[in-house]
Amino acid sequence: MKVVFLDSVHSILAERLSAAGMRCEFAWEYTKERILASLSDASGIVLRSRFTMNEELLQFAPQLKFIARSGSGLENIDVDYCNKRGINIYNSPEGNRNAVGEHALGMLLSLMNHLHTADRDVKSGIWNREGNRGVELDGKTVGIIGYGNNGSAFAKKLRGFDVKLMAYDKHKKGFGDHFVMECAMSALYKNADIISFHIPQNAETLFMANENFFKKFQKPIILINLSRGKIVQTKALANALKSGKVIAAGLDVLEYEPSDFASFFENEIPEDLRFLLNSDNVILSPHVGGWTDESYFKLSNILADKILADFNNQEN
Repeated sequence: MKVVFLDSVHSILAERLSAAGMRCEFAWEYTKERILASLSDASGIVLRSRFTMNEELLQFAPQLKFIARSGSGLENIDVDYCNKRGINIYNSPEGNRNAVGEHALGMLLSLMNHLHTADRDVKSGIWNREGNRGVELDGKTVGIIGYGNNGSAFAKKLRGFDVKLMAYDKHKKGFGDHFVMECAMSALYKNADIISFHIPQNAETLFMANENFFKKFQKPIILINLSRGKIVQTKALANALKSGKVIAAGLDVLEYEPSDFASFFENEIPEDLRFLLNSDNVILSPHVGGWTDESYFKLSNILADKILADFNNQEN
């Protein structure tokens, strides 16, 4: 049983699969032609986001039994086609949920306390106390959109703060408790001081945060996005920042980021994105919200758990 690794992941995954008798082939430095050839007898594929797993590519893998995505999002996998082929899909959102929750909280507190600008000012010899006066999280209403692994992890991080926590999830019900109020989007539009996205990217959620979205909020908000870049329309966010509908934004993901990440700054930067890059009330990070030393291991170890659970069941 051959498993082709199209991206590098923590070595624990290959170690555990090899120990179970699977043959691991590391193909992330292969040419595309060699990759396609290696898929001809592959039973499994491991990847992050390098390729789109669609019919055009998967036709070269007639024996494929599973695709293992290190991470949570499945937007680069044609799930319907895989279901038709009987190809199992594994992902590992449990592996980086804690990292995402901590990163979201860090972004939020940095924005509210102007830590990024205060640090820059002091290092530049500027002692600007008034210009870096913060606001407190205490007493604020935090709205979470998407209450799965990452949304619930962010809520857990907020338990030490005296906040009102509201959460909306179109596909999940009955999760409210003494700390989290399950609500409709209309309640978030009316009450939220802070909005944090924790949803997958699909046809339904693409550019959910558009001009109309921001106009519906009755109070100026702080926006946090650690889900996917195309959830938030850059132009709409830039306009909302200019108008004051959005006070500040923390973005770990961007609409324009390429799939390989490294070539991000090689292309011409759109005007609206350049506005974000030059805004003191915007904090950006390079899609690392779920990318810690600990999560790097957990993402692969959890995939191994899931793959081997099915593999062992088939063997018995």
